[in-house]
Amino acid sequence: MRRLLAVLSVSAAAAIGFAAPAFAGSPHFVSASVTNVTTSSITVSFKEAGLGSEPTVNIKVTATAECINGGSNHPKAANKEGAEASGTFNVNNGQATGSLTATTTLSCSPPMTITWTDVLVTDTNNNTAKSIPGTFSAG
Repeated sequence: MRRLLAVLSVSAAAAIGFAAPAFAGSPHFVSASVTNVTTSSITVSFKEAGLGSEPTVNIKVTATAECINGGSNHPKAANKEGAEASGTFNVNNGQATGSLTATTTLSCSPPMTITWTDVLVTDTNNNTAKSIPGTFSAG
């Protein structure tokens, strides 16, 4: 009896210790790009893979809108505003694709225009992110 209990205890411990997580994967962004820019919004499209059997993923896009003058300079630190958008996307075959549009209420006095920088796409479920380098403006 003692031997049977020892074997069962070792077997149970091994099963618990080696159990794979339900949502095993290696989340990473395959692509993320700015697909549309207006004077008040920026749209980002993305594809994330390695999501395993997760049913959905929560994605957040953040960016900074800045007033830029005709000389391509940012004259005042107060002339900028953070913007964000978030959504839940279905996962199919370990992948999720979609688009999000972040908007701003920032207003610039002419001839200044709004330019977008610091664009970041984040998977808040898996704490993974992809930066989109560059400066983006309408036109």
